[in-house]
Amino acid sequence: MSATSTASLSRRNRTRTISITSGKGGVGKSTLVSNLAMSLSQQGHRVLILDGDLGMANIDVMFGLRTMYTVEHVLSGEKTLQEIIVEVAPNVFLIPGGSGVYGLQQIDTYQKKMLLDQVSELENPFDYMLIDTASGIDDNVLYLNSAAQETVVIVTPDPSSLTDAYALIKVLHKKFGESRFSVIANLVQDEREALSVFRRLSDVAQRFLCVSLDYKGFIPVDQSLRVATKSQQLILNSDPKAPSSYAIKMLGEKLSGYTPITRAKGGMQFFWEQLVGVA
Repeated sequence: MSATSTASLSRRNRTRTISITSGKGGVGKSTLVSNLAMSLSQQGHRVLILDGDLGMANIDVMFGLRTMYTVEHVLSGEKTLQEIIVEVAPNVFLIPGGSGVYGLQQIDTYQKKMLLDQVSELENPFDYMLIDTASGIDDNVLYLNSAAQETVVIVTPDPSSLTDAYALIKVLHKKFGESRFSVIANLVQDEREALSVFRRLSDVAQRFLCVSLDYKGFIPVDQSLRVATKSQQLILNSDPKAPSSYAIKMLGEKLSGYTPITRAKGGMQFFWEQLVGVA
């Protein structure tokens, strides 16, 4: 392998894979993923989003686009992975998942090799890959979360959100051995309420499960964010001085400045190997 290829592979292995997930729908997950990607890109990072919210894939719409191709077209041989990746904003790229993400564990050996080869050949390595999962504990959601280096669980003050978040953490811990989770509180009045929500979830998790929860931050209830989301706009673009914009920027800075404990999981190549079941 040439020195150039070795350097490129080294950079690709440093791609940090982060799943953004929730036990319950309607917690603002896709909105956060889109704005967080923009925040990271504004810091100078290259970000790749995988839209894995099956049946509700809408990340492209958040950026004012409508994509035509998904992972399904890669698996069928109609398109290459490089061809379906869309640059939705400067330094923000999207892999439209659609229903193609579902069932990746069941694809045949040839398709697995083809997909992994195309992942390894992607041009211009990324600093981050953000995975927008569906909500709940379906198999595809569990696989996406277990394959990522870091799992970020979104919760709100709604009791059902906390109950479902705990259920998701429990299943990932029992079935996949996941023991470390990050938590972001959304739709809270202030940090005091955010910490209260986090402690309620953390207390139950520590009492009944052997897991570690890390408080990452919060996003306040913000009418500007609601208006932007309803208009299919990013709050960072439509109102960069809004309270939610400030909170999302803070979350982006925490993510980019956070050095996790060394884990066995690698970067983007490892994520895809785990997802299709060859690792």
